[in-house]
Amino acid sequence: MVDLIIIGAGPAGLSAAVYGMRAGLTLMVMEETPMGGGQVVDTHEVDNYLGLPGINGFELGQKFRQHADAQGAVFQSGSVVRVCDGGDRKVVETADGARYEARTVILAGGAKHAQLGVPGEDSYRGRGVSYCATCDGAFFKKRDVAVIGGGDVAVEDAVYLARFCRKVYLIHRRDSLRAAKSLQNKLFSCENVEVVWNSTLQEIGGSDLVEEITVRKSGEEEERKIAVEGVFIAVGMRPNTEPLRGTVACDETGYIIAGEDCATNIPGIFAAGDIRTKSLRQIVTAVADGACAVASVEKYLSSVIE
Repeated sequence: MVDLIIIGAGPAGLSAAVYGMRAGLTLMVMEETPMGGGQVVDTHEVDNYLGLPGINGFELGQKFRQHADAQGAVFQSGSVVRVCDGGDRKVVETADGARYEARTVILAGGAKHAQLGVPGEDSYRGRGVSYCATCDGAFFKKRDVAVIGGGDVAVEDAVYLARFCRKVYLIHRRDSLRAAKSLQNKLFSCENVEVVWNSTLQEIGGSDLVEEITVRKSGEEEERKIAVEGVFIAVGMRPNTEPLRGTVACDETGYIIAGEDCATNIPGIFAAGDIRTKSLRQIVTAVADGACAVASVEKYLSSVIE
């Protein structure tokens, strides 16, 4: 039995680990992958984290982990399949049948890449279809690729790929981008980027590897085929809350309902980072959530002890 189990080793979970250790709590961090770091490790460049402009995402993620290690945080590998509320005793179960008990739990499992569900997406995954430009972009040097989406990540991916790809098509279903203005300015300055407006991806095709995509413009029946060798899908994220359904309250999209204090509807269970309902999901807000969640854990434990 420990004071706190943190599920997730991204910025929110690692921040909670640092604050928890400094608060003198006995805690354990559950991580699904040995590396940890969360989504940030897949980011080529982080230019908006205070004091560290332009830092590589992998490096920043490792700095977070090293900070938690230096505080003496204990890490345990495992894929969480269930969190059970037993009042003052919470039980976390993993896929290999292990059970861990704690007085409190912070859910910081983050989110994962959303899928489009179009024909060819699954069959060409790893053979031209990718969800991480910084991970796989180097395989497509001097080739033509497409990026699907219109938010910050999609535009950032297009700008990144334009550095070494021959041609980058940005496929967006609307007539304007949702990305930050600074990112849009970078995009429109890239001579080898073509934005395909008001269009949606219909199919990904090829033989052994991706060779083309089919797009359709809104309100039109005619389809356009574009020859590409890589397709980078950047259409948002989905919270990793499947094991938590039925334990804590979630909204209609699956995000855990929790405010700035990170408290869920279950006493002693808290949610931090991209996994919870919030207006802005950034590294800095995830790190802040980790601190706020631990403050709420301390308050809860004090009330239980009293």
